[in-house]
Amino acid sequence: MQTTRHVRNNKYSVLLLLLFSLFSVFALLPLFAIALASFKPSTELLRFGLNLKVQADLLSFKNYAFIFSGESGYFTWYKNSIIITVVYTALCMIFSSMVGYGLAVYRFKLRNAIFGLVLIVMMVPLEIIMLPMYQMAIKLKMMNTLWGAFVPFIVAPLPIFFFRQYVIGLPKDYLDAGRVDGCTEYGLFFKIMMPLMAPAFSSMIILQALFSWNNFLWPLIVLKSGDKLTLPIGLSTLLTPYGNNYDVLIAGSVLAIVPILIVFIFFQRYFIEGMTAGGVKG
Repeated sequence: MQTTRHVRNNKYSVLLLLLFSLFSVFALLPLFAIALASFKPSTELLRFGLNLKVQADLLSFKNYAFIFSGESGYFTWYKNSIIITVVYTALCMIFSSMVGYGLAVYRFKLRNAIFGLVLIVMMVPLEIIMLPMYQMAIKLKMMNTLWGAFVPFIVAPLPIFFFRQYVIGLPKDYLDAGRVDGCTEYGLFFKIMMPLMAPAFSSMIILQALFSWNNFLWPLIVLKSGDKLTLPIGLSTLLTPYGNNYDVLIAGSVLAIVPILIVFIFFQRYFIEGMTAGGVKG
């Protein structure tokens, strides 16, 4: 009986493996098509669009050679995006986790009201608050600065909500033990809770880094000069009424995938665990 059940489980495992392998192939096909298109000339892309047809005589490294030549300012945009993404993600994780931790652990007046405001802000589109944010950026002299592209977002409602939900599900005995040993409230957070919140940090680092890396609308409003542009805005400047450099645009987009792919590979160990736990606790 056990042997029959074991064989049946193996069959199900093989079927699931084949099914998910098939899904993976379909998911990777668009990436393969984009990578292949980055080696093709613009005329070929305008005629046939993205496709999986491999023609060796049309493939070349000219698009990447143009990018690495520095004529387009691509690596300036790349550097700006990396700086903004790294600094924004670090600050967002620190401040948002502290707010979420405070809402989950401490009992004080208006705690539920503050959490309700966080939920309301989550539902408000950026376009509605963009004008007040623009006026604030002018008053604080953050226009055309890299700081202005991310400072309004460093305390984000989604990470606050996520961290609160995650901390609610953690045992509080560690906090009581820390207080008995004389640990300060800041010490409790940085020395005890932050290591326990590692899966939540991994999930939010991936999501918020992706948000910052792909953010287009707000940096487009704040950043003006060419040496301050981020990668999404810089790539959009390649499309003009006088010429559409789709070949260079696609090659630049392929290289733009690399940092986010590295972040995901580095933090994916805890990603599913953090998303699952943060979504059901509380």
